[in-house]
Parts: sequence; C-alpha cells; structure tokens
Amino acid sequence: MTTEHNPLGLPPEKIPRHVAIIMDGNGRWARQRGLPRLAGHRAGTENLRRILEACVEFGIEILTIYAFSTENWYRPPNEVRGLMSILEQVIDRELEELNQQGVQLRHIGRLEGIRPDLQAKIKQAIERTKHNDRLILNVAFNYGGRAEILDACRRILREGLDPDTLDEETFSRYLYTWPLPDPDLIIRTGGEYRLSNFLIWQAAYAEIYSTPTLWPDFDKEELRKAILEYASRERRFGRVLEKV
Repeated sequence: MTTEHNPLGLPPEKIPRHVAIIMDGNGRWARQRGLPRLAGHRAGTENLRRILEACVEFGIEILTIYAFSTENWYRPPNEVRGLMSILEQVIDRELEELNQQGVQLRHIGRLEGIRPDLQAKIKQAIERTKHNDRLILNVAFNYGGRAEILDACRRILREGLDPDTLDEETFSRYLYTWPLPDPDLIIRTGGEYRLSNFLIWQAAYAEIYSTPTLWPDFDKEELRKAILEYASRERRFGRVLEKV
C-alpha cells in the first residue's frame, strides 16, 4: 500500500501490521448511562464492527481483541452467562457477514470450561473462515497470558524437546498465536496502564498506547490517533541506533 492510497498518509513501514486491543471500559460506559453492565458489553460488541472496517481501511493485517480472560470467570455468574450469550449471538448474527468481508476468525485461549455447544460454534466459525485473508481477527476468549505460557511448557515437556535446543523462536511455536507475528501495537482503552495478563510473551517489544476513551466510544478516529502515535515512535527492540 502506498502513502498516496493510505488514508493515514503514512509509509507502509510505519503502519502496525498487528494491532491488539484490551477492550476496557464497558462497565463504566454502562454505569455512566444508568444501564446494567451487560448493556455496556453489548455496546462494546457492536463497536467491534466499525473497528474491523477501520483496520481494513488503514491497512492493518491482524487484529487481536481481549474478549474474555481466564480471570473473568470470577465475575458474578449472571455476567459470565451474559458474556457467553453475547459471544454466541455474535457468531450467529455476524459470521456470514464476516466471512463475506474476508475476515479470518481465530480463537486464542482455552476451550475448556466453555459450553460444548458454544465450543462447536467457535470451531465452526474458525473452519468456515480459515481461507480468508483480508483481515485476521484473533479473539482471545478464555485467555490468559500465564496460562498460555504454561500450556506451551506442558506441550514442550510432553513432546520431550531437548532443553538445549530450546530458544525463543522454538518456544514461540508452542504459543496460541503461532505462526502469526507478535503485536506491533497494543491499545488499552479506559485509561489503565497495565497488560492484565494479555499477550505477556508476545508483548515484549510492542508499543503500548493507553487512551481514556471507553471501549464502546473508541471509534475510527481514536484508532487513527493510536496509529499516528505509534508511527511517531522509534522502535529499537533493545538496541541503540547509531546516528549517521
């Protein structure tokens, strides 16, 4: 994509290939309006459609969203049931449209603990869209960064991998996100400044951007601001760049 054809006016190397979003603030958004928390989660789900469209327009290839963490199971049971219901409704309502728009759906996290019928729908959505290549959407559902690393270690031990051959690249092959590249930019809405157990291996050299905007209000313009901020930074990956 050339600078002229990119609405951001940026050279391709300044556009993050992989963006990950911690979608925070649904509950506060609902509380500000005197609504139940689930209303905020539904508003956040509706917002995802416009962010997907903006990602395609801006030339982002991979979007990873933090939809439900391993810690979210400790929320009130009615909220957990509501979140599961929202995921099911999104699959039922949006799958065909996402497929037609060329979105490839992937799940990162554990399927254990999710209802068997919902597990089946998740697998069906992944299979249905696996050949799409316009945008990859990773849905981190029942996901935890520490759980991901533990699962990777368990697989390595089960396969009897020689410890002397283990390096970072090999370890990465056992993560949920393999073979995708690590995120370039991690956005957290809602104003907090922590990763909350999200992609903690993959985020080692990601640029972090926090905005006070609550997730249901995070729109195309807010995404544009995040990308422009990313483009203004110098990524050194632990190295010192020599001045010419």
